[in-house]
Amino acid sequence: MSLLELDDVHVAYGRIQALRGITMRVEEGQIVALIGANGAGKTTTMRAISGLLGLRSGTMRFDGDDLTAIRADLRVKRGISQVPEGRGIFPGMT
Repeated sequence: MSLLELDDVHVAYGRIQALRGITMRVEEGQIVALIGANGAGKTTTMRAISGLLGLRSGTMRFDGDDLTAIRADLRVKRGISQVPEGRGIFPGMT
């Protein structure tokens, strides 16, 4: 069993399909990097894992538990979080 598993994940922004059938496994202790050109789906993948975007289809599991319908705040309690890059995120925060 992998620590993080994505199986045939599809994500859309409205009618625009951003991810088409992403499947990946991350084993405990691995260091993994998502690399790709602008618009390749790196941020969308991370937002889906973090629970900030819902899946159109597919499944996600973390440490054996199905994440597909778990809210973002509950994912944080399980140890899943995202640290955004520094593009002016602090001025918009309270």
